[in-house]
Amino acid sequence: MKGQRAGIWLLWVLCGAAPIFGAIQTGGGDPAALAAAGQQAMAHGDYAAAEDNFRRLAQIDPNIAEIHATLAAICFKRREYEQAIREIHAAQRLKPGLGKLDSLLGLSMAEQGKFSEALPHLEKGFHQTSDSEVRRMCGLELLRAYTNLGRDADAVETSLALNKLYADDPEVLYHTGRIYGNFAYDTLEKLHDRAPGSVWMLQAQGEANESEKNWDGAIVAFNHVLAMDPHRPGIHYQLGRVYLGRFHDTGKLPDREEAKREFQAELDIDPGNGNAGYELANLEAESGETTTASERYETILREYPDFEEALVGLAGIDLSSQKADQAVPLLERAVKLRPGDEVAWWRLAQADRGVGNREGQEQALATFNRIHQVIPGTLRNPNADAITPQHLDANPQP
Repeated sequence: MKGQRAGIWLLWVLCGAAPIFGAIQTGGGDPAALAAAGQQAMAHGDYAAAEDNFRRLAQIDPNIAEIHATLAAICFKRREYEQAIREIHAAQRLKPGLGKLDSLLGLSMAEQGKFSEALPHLEKGFHQTSDSEVRRMCGLELLRAYTNLGRDADAVETSLALNKLYADDPEVLYHTGRIYGNFAYDTLEKLHDRAPGSVWMLQAQGEANESEKNWDGAIVAFNHVLAMDPHRPGIHYQLGRVYLGRFHDTGKLPDREEAKREFQAELDIDPGNGNAGYELANLEAESGETTTASERYETILREYPDFEEALVGLAGIDLSSQKADQAVPLLERAVKLRPGDEVAWWRLAQADRGVGNREGQEQALATFNRIHQVIPGTLRNPNADAITPQHLDANPQP
């Protein structure tokens, strides 16, 4: 968290710069020259020279709060945290309301590992300040403090708030991602310690193995779950996903057939499992069982009309059956539901071409090209409810 602090410490310096000049200009040219030299040194990144100039100013007049505030910011930048704290206290004694010093105090204490002492200052800086950069740095330092104090739930709550405030900030995303990962790991460790042989632990092991493409380990774990609870919803579906993943890795047809059996077994337990029905429809379509696949897609869409991938899958069958007029409304709905789906736009271009809508074809193709250049392939977040995305057709002509 130390890499991007130049902006915040300059904010503290700038808040005190103008008052410094105002306070010393009546004292003669030498103090003014020292202040100007200190500011110039800071602008050039020569913080040692800047500190020397401002310390000489403090000797001339030790009762100017802004000089001590500026020294605190310089010391913080130079990682002289104990000295920064002393300068902050000196500035606060002279002018208790001087801006941003409370947050700088919390950051300095946290850098020394004094997390309990730093916490109230950091919390105030994160929750009460209107300065976006100060709030950001206090929030990031709060993550360290809460983690070191064992307050994991507070760290997660602060991470959620940071993600909302700074949704595209790479540093925020990195540190909050680590918080979520550590919290998940600790939670599963607790599960392992308290219920090592439970179906929940076995299910977690299966999902972990699947995420690492340890297909055999995942199959063993999920089958253990079924041995303990044969009618447990979702497990046959996850097994089907594992067999399908191994089929895509190895190309062995028996795994593909096992996947179909597992998806059907899931539907026998839970007929309303749209994901299992969708996967089965995909496999049927790939096998040339287009009538069965089409009926299955339609059944899913009657239950889940906003199932975007099913809309695209059914449209794909319609296109292969020369039913472009039926595919168009399905794909128009799909791109409204998920505008970033390149496969839906590609098929919509094909469908518009099939019905003679040249303008629509060109617009759909232009959108496809724009998405495809940025994100080559349809991306999905990996999780237990993940489904197989639709893929671009082999036909190169839209």
